[in-house]
Amino acid sequence: MAAPQRLRAALALVTGGGGGIGASVCARLAREGARVAVADRDEAAAAHTARGLPRAEPGQEHEAFGVDVACARSVSQLLAQVQARFSAAPHVCVNCAGITRDEFLLKQTEAAFDEVIAVNLKGTFLVMQAVAQALVQSGALGGSIINLGSIVGKVGNLGQVNYVASKAGVEGLTKTAAKELARYGIRCNVVLPGFIRTPMTDQVPPKVMEKLLALVPMGRLGDPEEVADVCAFLASEESRYITGASVEVTGGLFL
Repeated sequence: MAAPQRLRAALALVTGGGGGIGASVCARLAREGARVAVADRDEAAAAHTARGLPRAEPGQEHEAFGVDVACARSVSQLLAQVQARFSAAPHVCVNCAGITRDEFLLKQTEAAFDEVIAVNLKGTFLVMQAVAQALVQSGALGGSIINLGSIVGKVGNLGQVNYVASKAGVEGLTKTAAKELARYGIRCNVVLPGFIRTPMTDQVPPKVMEKLLALVPMGRLGDPEEVADVCAFLASEESRYITGASVEVTGGLFL
């Protein structure tokens, strides 16, 4: 079934768009009619995603960009390149860029902790700030910023002290930004996925996966497309009175 054209002609910036949930978000927004700026540290992966995006109508353009979200200069350059390419500031931004460096608290290194915080939390802050500044400076009315958190940021998870801290921070950052940016018509929401089917989960041993699925009332992993569907809703005017919200996409997961 064809997606409704809720984002027709909107410009959407998606970080972490080179694969996983980010690539699914890019595809979903494109099917909704958005022009998509696909950004990733792996520019070749971003280009692969951009080439495969649907075009609902003639003139619907997509473009790939390289970015290190943990670097303010790189993020600033990204926004300049996107605006130069599309002659507009992104009206929709979905922050999917993220990494894991899992280890138990007693063995976690400072370097691994700092790296995850830099990408997942600082990176989200830098992109949010740059997009919001571009929207305000352009005089554009409205905008939707969607950040990918995680259900573990709410409830914790063994062996992920750095990742959990970063995602808890993303949720708090989003809620604060929602209060500050509402005056400009910019909405900010956070999506909290649970266990989602990705190449990473494909490597989990069957016995471990059995135990994980026992925690999910719906009895299965989520699909990246199911997260992307929520992002598309939050990007559209159908969610125009929703800001500062945390939307769980977990199948009822309890850790």
